[in-house]
Amino acid sequence: MKIIKFLKYFFLSIIVLVIAIFSVVFYSLDYKMYSLKANQDLYKKNIWEINTDSLSENLLSNMTLEEKIDQMYGEKMYKSIPKFFGSFILKQRFPHIYVGKNERLNIPPWVLSDGPRGARVLDKKINAVTTFPVAMARAASWNTSLEYQVHDVISKEMRANNTNYAATPCINLLRHPGWGRAQETYGEDPWLLGEFGVAAVKGIEKNNVMACPKHFALNSIENSRWVIDVSINERALREVYLPHFKKVIQKGKPASIMSAYNKVRGNYSGSNKELLTNILRDDWGFKGFVSTDWMYGIYDGIEAINAGLNVEMPWQDEYSYDLIRDGLNNNKIEISQIDNLVLSTLKTRLKYAFSYDSIEYSKKLILDTSHINLAKTVAEESMVLIKNKNILPFKIYDNMKVGVIGKIANLENTGDMGSSNSNSPYVVTPFQGITNFFNNSNVDVIYDNGKNLEETKKIAEKLDQIILVVGYTYEDEGEYVMSRGQMLKSAEAKELVGIKGIGGDRLNLRLNNDDENLIKTLSKINENIVVVYVGGSGINMNNWIDDIPAVLFSWYSGMEGGNALANILYGKANPSGKLPFSIAKNDSDYPYFNPYTDTITYGYYHGYTLFEKFNKEILFPFGYGLSYSDFKIDNFRLMENNSNNNKIEFKVDIENISKIYGNEVIQLYVGFENSKINRPLKLLRDFKKVGLKPGEKKTIILKIFKNDLAYFNEQNKEWEIENLNYNFYVGNSSSNNSLIKYKNGIDI
Repeated sequence: MKIIKFLKYFFLSIIVLVIAIFSVVFYSLDYKMYSLKANQDLYKKNIWEINTDSLSENLLSNMTLEEKIDQMYGEKMYKSIPKFFGSFILKQRFPHIYVGKNERLNIPPWVLSDGPRGARVLDKKINAVTTFPVAMARAASWNTSLEYQVHDVISKEMRANNTNYAATPCINLLRHPGWGRAQETYGEDPWLLGEFGVAAVKGIEKNNVMACPKHFALNSIENSRWVIDVSINERALREVYLPHFKKVIQKGKPASIMSAYNKVRGNYSGSNKELLTNILRDDWGFKGFVSTDWMYGIYDGIEAINAGLNVEMPWQDEYSYDLIRDGLNNNKIEISQIDNLVLSTLKTRLKYAFSYDSIEYSKKLILDTSHINLAKTVAEESMVLIKNKNILPFKIYDNMKVGVIGKIANLENTGDMGSSNSNSPYVVTPFQGITNFFNNSNVDVIYDNGKNLEETKKIAEKLDQIILVVGYTYEDEGEYVMSRGQMLKSAEAKELVGIKGIGGDRLNLRLNNDDENLIKTLSKINENIVVVYVGGSGINMNNWIDDIPAVLFSWYSGMEGGNALANILYGKANPSGKLPFSIAKNDSDYPYFNPYTDTITYGYYHGYTLFEKFNKEILFPFGYGLSYSDFKIDNFRLMENNSNNNKIEFKVDIENISKIYGNEVIQLYVGFENSKINRPLKLLRDFKKVGLKPGEKKTIILKIFKNDLAYFNEQNKEWEIENLNYNFYVGNSSSNNSLIKYKNGIDI
């Protein structure tokens, strides 16, 4: 009997396993391409007006309750899970997730693709897409026009992949440089974040792709993202952590927005009525739909419905039929709430389903030569020259030996391998880029990984130039995935419990010991050395910065990064990047940061506002970056005609006083030193990137709207403009030493 029982369970287990494997294989191969466009003839046949608002109302009135609920989640769990994991296991690809498809009513789906640095979704006929530098790198370009072009390309390649929904841009604020996903966003300053976010959204939506800015809100810790509760006062929330979201919503007008994982003041973001309804919809006038982040986005479907959450992704869990029916039957929710959530989703999606495409989005668009060239241009403009004691650009002469050293110097290293990953056809490493640059010349390019320090020293002694590449990979920082249970245990313990996963937050702002040892050692051997840093945010350089004559931030620079690096180092391209964050002298001066915690308070000050307010020493200021050109900035003045009561405009002259073409970033700051309210000393309020030929002089116009001088009054919950003398500054960084002050200020 025991044998029979054993065989019974054995064969039953085999059957279950076979079914599971079959399901994984079947659903992971399910790449059926549904049309993203609505069949207008079918609607006309039913005599329904082809107007997206009225059509949406007609469609809603013809839906059963089950069909309405089907509009409120990604896919069925039994189908989505094997498809999702099977695609990664079998093909290392991200599957198509079809949302809201209803064949009976002719409602096409929306299909999600991540896309911070390239189209994420791939079908079986496409092997690769254009991969750009990460968002933090692009922010360092301070060129919003380039950001628009980048997202125009990304959305074109998304459409060629038959997707129409982009889970980008990430516009969370860089509160601390240790944040693992810093590379996905645009830096520490709300103004810079907002300007780049608007450019990204407009570039995406140019090709009738729905943009989804994320993560709303206060998501700036990775390792505790599923469990952390963020406390914050109202002024800090409104003035520091939300203004960039507000700007992107009101000026970019995205179709959607993604809620965050974390709690805000005790309520999960996906079920937070204050965020999703009171602020987002009532205060800002948002008309689109709200989607959760993937998995663990909500924990109570009824709370989420009451809060105003439209769509649960990627599969049906809390928005289950039974739960919603129970909520309706017990008067916890009303059918009108379901109708409103579905209606706002339909109205938004159908606008894109009926939209006119000005071009054909064929697969020939993917990896177009212009796209690849743009990737290289962006990489060049993104790189920030931090230090240069007159050794860059490197000189080129016959028979010289160039060493490219470091364990990541010949590594295909484009950044995070989580949701922001993009599959590129190739990646030009730093070593390959230098090799390409000297192709068909008599320059000898040597690679050494630096693992054997004694051997590396011997090689270095024979080199004329050393390019030392240091920094991080996706193993060190990026999206962090672990079980929620382990994350909760670590958060409660305030330290890691179990084995640390790949990526996540950085616990140490210094480079690894091997990199620092290489820097200290090689700097004594050869004075013709440049340190090239690869990473997503700031680092501690105190141990070695004084020993090195030149330092370049190259970031995770995309598929053409190595070629761009060579062009910068040897003067074919002139560095013009500026830091999108400040770098403190002492790590303790940054705001409190513990990746393993279930509670944290976000204060009003961080970044340059904190360092200036409390007189903290910095290593490099916000907005800082060197060039091979020299510029003169002067004659800071008011426009002759400033009759507009809502806007103040300034003029400033900039001249290239060197012999090489270059780009400079002119930055306008407003100061609040005379305020009776606790406010920053100054804030960025406008910027322009300007290209100048040798000897060329240009007059630049910078502006500030008076509403951008306001603070949030917590007592009456209104924005107010102080009646005081405001100071205005212009220059090429936030450092007071590089700024020109406008006379004695302006009374407002």
